[in-house]
Amino acid sequence: MIKKKKAIIIGSGISGIATAIRLNKKGYETHIYEANSYPGGKIREMNKNGYRFDMGPSLLTKPILLNELFELENENIKDYIKIKKLDEICKYFFNDKTYIVARSNIKNFASECSKKFNIKEKKIINFLNKSKYIYNNTSFIFLEKSLHKVSSFLSFKVLKSLLLIPTLNIFKTMNTVNQKIFNNSKLTQIFNRYATYNGSNPYKASAILNVIPHYEFNIGAYFPSNGIYSIILGLSKFAKNKGVKFHFNTRVDEIIYSDYNKIIGVKIGQNIIDSDIVVSNMDIINSYEKLLPKINMPKSLICPDLSTSAIIFYWGVKKTNKNLKLHNILFSSNYKEEFENIDKNIINNDPTIYINISSKENFSDAPIGCENWFVMINVKPIKNNNWDKIVKDYREIIFKKIMKVLNIDVKNFLEYEEISDPRDIESTSSSFMGSLYGPSSNKFFSAFLRHPNFSSIKNLYFCGGSVHPGGGIPLSLYSAKIVDNLIKT
Repeated sequence: MIKKKKAIIIGSGISGIATAIRLNKKGYETHIYEANSYPGGKIREMNKNGYRFDMGPSLLTKPILLNELFELENENIKDYIKIKKLDEICKYFFNDKTYIVARSNIKNFASECSKKFNIKEKKIINFLNKSKYIYNNTSFIFLEKSLHKVSSFLSFKVLKSLLLIPTLNIFKTMNTVNQKIFNNSKLTQIFNRYATYNGSNPYKASAILNVIPHYEFNIGAYFPSNGIYSIILGLSKFAKNKGVKFHFNTRVDEIIYSDYNKIIGVKIGQNIIDSDIVVSNMDIINSYEKLLPKINMPKSLICPDLSTSAIIFYWGVKKTNKNLKLHNILFSSNYKEEFENIDKNIINNDPTIYINISSKENFSDAPIGCENWFVMINVKPIKNNNWDKIVKDYREIIFKKIMKVLNIDVKNFLEYEEISDPRDIESTSSSFMGSLYGPSSNKFFSAFLRHPNFSSIKNLYFCGGSVHPGGGIPLSLYSAKIVDNLIKT
């Protein structure tokens, strides 16, 4: 009997689990080693005092990438994960008390924008059509292929995509393009915000990132009925059912390879576990620093321009608020200054605040008459920062802003509170300095020049949000697909 080849995945983030499912289908004996006692990486949950919180990502787009994993084994995703499409994507609030609800029905959203912002509906529709155009002409090469392999460029479809690059505004910033299109500060701010989906700055990042709204408006925004963490639970159950072995509370100390730069396996404590393939789902910088100490880190990772981190407050609120939706944004008055302050590590007295209330959709996430608030602001990932004081200051700033914009004295309705800052994000997910998405996309080509999914060591690969093609659930799933395509059956 022929012995199965073995694959080890380091880390059980969504990309790591997806990679394991794919390699298991290819015939590998597949093992996932996870330092924590639970799967998920940055996708975590917390259950306290009758409240359930998703502690990481809160929005799902392009669920077809999840469907693909189940279809590999001719199974139905609905048997593992319940997902529904949202009619209302997000409610945006401004300091002057105006607000607008972004709707999945583009015509309705364009109509509301026209009424509230005195702008032609056609401008919104044309913008989202351009977003779709960018996606249709770039995703095949920039999201689904390894940009670091010559073979990726040897097709007519790819050549056609490359020839269209001059039409995609790569050498203009998001803000420059959006400001010119809308000539309206509020709409510009709404669409500039999509740069933050991979932790970037719209005043620096390429307008190619205007592809991101396509995911929400044209493809759709989704919510798993039992919360985002139910995706991890469903994928883990499916993976186990198909034979993937999970090893929790097991930290990999080093990746072992031969003098001929070929994978041998991994070191755990004093033991070396042999493997034909190793895939690191750990943050790419920490993969080099902790797992590959003898290899010189690529220059691009030595002093990287990191994506933003966050301070997150998890609040059990003893009150329901009809004015709020599942996803809510309270914008700052001066968005440019806000990003400048983040970059300089200066406290923002008027930060943009994201409030996610999953109990709006999943009623069991909070006790009756209560809500679970996930309240987040972006900050710069910095080691040895005075985070305790910064968190304390921001807590008061956020209370005041919520009172000013929403007229809710939330401080008086708190019955539970947990706080997460960059230190916690780094310690629980091994993300370098608590950066949410690894290197930022603040340079014109940086979105396409992330670390490759393979390495100079034969049979060593990388997946996850810190490598190509980028951060967030859909791109992390794409990275698993790319690794799968790089590995032979």
